[in-house]
Amino acid sequence: MQSASDKPRSRVATDVGGTFTDVVTFDEVTGASSFGKTLTTPEHLVDGIINGVHKAGTRIDQTRLFLHGTTIGINTIIERTGAHTALLTTKGFRDVYEIGRINRPEAYNLSFRKHRPLVPRAMRIEVTERLNSHGEVLIPLDEQELIAIAKQLTAMKVEAVAILFLHSYSNPDHELRAKRIIEAQCPGMFVTASHELSQEYREFERTSTVAANAYIGPRVRSYLQEVDARLAKEKFPGTFLVVQSSGGLFDVAHAQTECIRMLESGPAAGVIGANSVCKRLGLSDAIAFDMGGTTAKAGVVLNGEVIMAGNIMIGGYAEGLPIQIPLIDIQEVGTGGGSIARIETGGGLRVGPQSAGASPGPVCYGLGGTEPTVTDANLILGRLAPDRFLGGEMKLDLKAAQHALSTKIAEPLGIDLLEAANGIILIGATTMSNVVTRVTTERGLDAGDFSMVAYGGAGPLHAGLVARELRIPTVIIPPAPGHFSAYGMLVADLRRDTVRTWFNPLDTVSFEEMEEIYKVLEAEGRQALERDVEGRGQLIVTRAADLRYAGQEHSVTVQLPMKLFAKHDRAGIKKQFDAVHALRYGFNSQEPAEIVSLHSSVVGHLSKPAPARLKRSAKKVPVYRRKVYFAEKAGFVNTPVYQRPDLPAGFKTTGPALVEEHASTTVVFPGDQLEVGTYGDLIIKIDRR
Repeated sequence: MQSASDKPRSRVATDVGGTFTDVVTFDEVTGASSFGKTLTTPEHLVDGIINGVHKAGTRIDQTRLFLHGTTIGINTIIERTGAHTALLTTKGFRDVYEIGRINRPEAYNLSFRKHRPLVPRAMRIEVTERLNSHGEVLIPLDEQELIAIAKQLTAMKVEAVAILFLHSYSNPDHELRAKRIIEAQCPGMFVTASHELSQEYREFERTSTVAANAYIGPRVRSYLQEVDARLAKEKFPGTFLVVQSSGGLFDVAHAQTECIRMLESGPAAGVIGANSVCKRLGLSDAIAFDMGGTTAKAGVVLNGEVIMAGNIMIGGYAEGLPIQIPLIDIQEVGTGGGSIARIETGGGLRVGPQSAGASPGPVCYGLGGTEPTVTDANLILGRLAPDRFLGGEMKLDLKAAQHALSTKIAEPLGIDLLEAANGIILIGATTMSNVVTRVTTERGLDAGDFSMVAYGGAGPLHAGLVARELRIPTVIIPPAPGHFSAYGMLVADLRRDTVRTWFNPLDTVSFEEMEEIYKVLEAEGRQALERDVEGRGQLIVTRAADLRYAGQEHSVTVQLPMKLFAKHDRAGIKKQFDAVHALRYGFNSQEPAEIVSLHSSVVGHLSKPAPARLKRSAKKVPVYRRKVYFAEKAGFVNTPVYQRPDLPAGFKTTGPALVEEHASTTVVFPGDQLEVGTYGDLIIKIDRR
């Protein structure tokens, strides 16, 4: 019989990034946490995960929950390294995917390129069938034709099949039958149907979503199976959960079929973690700013809730591919610690989006990198110490960084080495400021009204500059920022989001019919979560709807309290919509509103690690000094450097200063005020003069 001490008692959260793999463990009995950080192993990502778990000093066979976030899905799309994919669609509509919305945001750009489909035209195959918008059959599905198509797919060695039939969001019957036929005729092939991912209208967006799911499916499924097998080899006795782009957790079986839901899993966990910081500090509004080795990301917490979106454009608005799923509204830019600095044709200095990644990495890593990066610039400016990176585990080569930056940037531009290094940092900060404005200014919000929660290995190095640029008054660096996205998984909940298109004028809407649809959506969510949440939490249901004014094309998502449905309060729903529209676009209208889609979120709450309080102390804090370059002081400054574990609650200082910890360094710029909070957060008041 297993004793209480032998029962699995820990949670392990793992975040695989482009440069580093982060691990955070939480012991449910003692409340203690431990951390591991290793270079990502691109050839076999699971090796980096297990290395990180071992570094954190824990054992897989003592783990009850294994939580995982990864960028493998989004990277597969961006790098175009996905499966050989075919798209089956309604006869006459094979070109919807390529025609798209005919967006032309730059009307006079002669070099403009439209989106490039993941599935070429030759692999888009038409099927005889047709439904109308109410889901009624106009042309029956030709099953014999499908059997012939299946043989054709096998002959072409297709690895994945996406199925998109017109109006299947109203009636999925044809898609379901087509999927069964293809799976029976083509065993082992990855097959996905659009209604499983999106039950909203807009055929182009739904086509793009299911095509992307098929394109990444075999690679993601193989990867998750590899992780699952490795966990089994390590005698893992618990539950394997994956982070969705919505910030919630779902089981690995669903993750292997609905791969598109984990596109932004790591960044989403970071925003959930930032919201937990806001709750413990009593903040209602904050910007979550995450800068790692490859990219910088931003999301927003508004009125105590994470801002969600119904779709994203992978690759940007101009040339990107839409993905229509509920997810946290996160914007991303290719600027991270490993971003490469280079001189472009015409003599301009550019930073990113190309990255040195984990292999070969920045020049200073000594792993074969030859191109100067943001990390190399920080080392040259003294903001990173050659012998203290990752707590001294990894030695940095200052001379190699100086040589690369001198020969490839400073000398060709005819400027001083320090000027070149500082220029790289400033260009990077400006680029990252743009990503913050995309989640604030472009959403009708003023960044200056928000605090910033900054994390990621490189976030605390640059947050002060980004805050200055956008006149953000306060920057908060949570404990262990270099592992923060992994920590965010420990405070995440199980979650299932469902959406159903349902066009109806608000003035005449039937609350009885609406209630029936919500009940179906909520039952689907409960069914997906009940097994994993049983005995560990409770299910909470929330509702929202997409609304627009009569005559508008696009809608906005509005959160709807349950009391509005209990009272059949049409005026209350309209009032909520008017407020959201005014916030987003600066105005609202007396025009009647109409419902476009209904949203349901079912959340299974899990117990969370309790934040640890720091003790106050009157003891003198150890400090040493080193020379750090600050442009504000026109040169090197003999700067105090503190070790974060030595700082008690209530400690205060004025910049310039550095605060070092195992996986990150915080820069307190000249004039900024630093105070250590009750829970160990570094709270920096920015000098905005």
